[in-house]
Amino acid sequence: MSENGHVPSHIAIIMDGNGRWARRRGLVRIRGHREGVESVREITRECAKRHLQQLTLYAFSQENWKRPKREVNLLMKLLKDFLIRERDEIEENNVRLTAIGRIDGLPEDVQRELAISIDESKNNTGMVLCLALNYGGRSEIVDAAKNIARSITAGKMGIEEITEETFKKFLYTSEMTDPDLLIRTGGDMRISNFLLWEMSYTELWVTPVCWPDFRKRHLEEAIKEFSRRERRFGGLQE
Repeated sequence: MSENGHVPSHIAIIMDGNGRWARRRGLVRIRGHREGVESVREITRECAKRHLQQLTLYAFSQENWKRPKREVNLLMKLLKDFLIRERDEIEENNVRLTAIGRIDGLPEDVQRELAISIDESKNNTGMVLCLALNYGGRSEIVDAAKNIARSITAGKMGIEEITEETFKKFLYTSEMTDPDLLIRTGGDMRISNFLLWEMSYTELWVTPVCWPDFRKRHLEEAIKEFSRRERRFGGLQE
């Protein structure tokens, strides 16, 4: 139990620093991404063991398409291989896999393996592992606004019905709770277009540790720091 009696039920992670990790070792960038898969495995396993409700990983942003074509192709292959190889691990840990983002913009073979993994884990009752793929926070809000406009045009709702609560129903994350804690590895102090709507009151924790080196002890440090904070959501502590 944490010091103040509260622990995060939903952790989101910006898994940054893979390229820097590789460069410091004189390795090609993709080696950092490959090593980062082991961090995904360990952190997912540990969060499931702690009975978190959800872990959301920023796996591939819309901006990542700007990287060299060869690196993008290798990242897509790495993602496809991960989806195939981790199915047993997901099942053993009773994890349910989901994904958010413009999934239809991913390569067809990646979409196919993602759909298989989601379907095979849909009846699992443990932690939800959500992969943000081809994801952008601004695009999520734009897509929600477009769908609301379509609903109004079709006569399914009126303008006066648009509230924060109804708007959330049109987001990719409509079935998710907002993250309690955001962890960013690699040391950069920004949220990089990640879950912009959802992180209004999320606690932020940044570490200089690059993602391939991030392990259970670092997760414990982040959760311990979270437990020390007072979450007032704009109000005052009683």
